[in-house]
Amino acid sequence: MPKQNIQQKQYNIIYPVTIAKSNIAGKGAYALRNIPRRKKIGDLGGTIISMQEAQKLIRRKKIINLVELDDDKALNAAENPNDLRFINHSCNPNTFMRVLKNRVEFYALKNIRKGEELSCHYGETHHEGQLPCRCGAKNCQGYI
Repeated sequence: MPKQNIQQKQYNIIYPVTIAKSNIAGKGAYALRNIPRRKKIGDLGGTIISMQEAQKLIRRKKIINLVELDDDKALNAAENPNDLRFINHSCNPNTFMRVLKNRVEFYALKNIRKGEELSCHYGETHHEGQLPCRCGAKNCQGYI
């Protein structure tokens, strides 16, 4: 019998965002109010899937919303999503991601002003340094 996907239960957003055209890529998440440094913004919505399922998605799709939780599980933010999935990569981010056993949290790295686009340094990705980075930061590494 195949394993069932598990919905992430804790996916509330403490500091709401709005979605609009991004200066980085596609759509982006923008702060609806000021967010103080080190405050939790919220939990990324999604469904927990096996890494085997995640690998299949990576091979089939160019753009995906996956966060590896451990060697066996990943969070698929394309299923049961919330607006935090629109936080784009930046080499000079204003948020950071904290990966826990069964969830992904975003925190403000610095004070974020109302109307500012939220960004996060993704770290290692399935793109393996092959996807051009479009963050525009002075310290841009060039690839994700």
